[in-house]
Amino acid sequence: MLQYKAGYKFVEGGVHAQVLDFPAAITCGGDLAEARRLLAVALIDVAETLLGLGQPLPVPNPQLSDVEMDVEEPIYLHLRASSAVEEVPAGVVAP
Repeated sequence: MLQYKAGYKFVEGGVHAQVLDFPAAITCGGDLAEARRLLAVALIDVAETLLGLGQPLPVPNPQLSDVEMDVEEPIYLHLRASSAVEEVPAGVVAP
C-alpha cells in the first residue's frame, strides 16, 4: 500500500480533486464524496497505465501541500499481485 496526498478545492458547481504527488491523477465531482470516489478510480487507472507502460509510480511525498486546496487528506493505493500460472497436483491430467 502506498500513501499519497489528495487535495480538494471547492469550485463553482463542484469539487476539483487531485493527488498532489501523483500529477496525472485528477478529476472533479459534484460534491466532496463524489470527488473522493472518482479520485480513487483515477489514481488506480493512472497507476495501472504507468505500470503497464513499464514506468515507475511517483514516490509519495508526505510533506507535499498545496495552499490552494481547501481539504488535504491521505489517499491510499493498494496494489495486488497475481499469477497466470495454474498449479495442477501431481498425477492429474489438465484438460
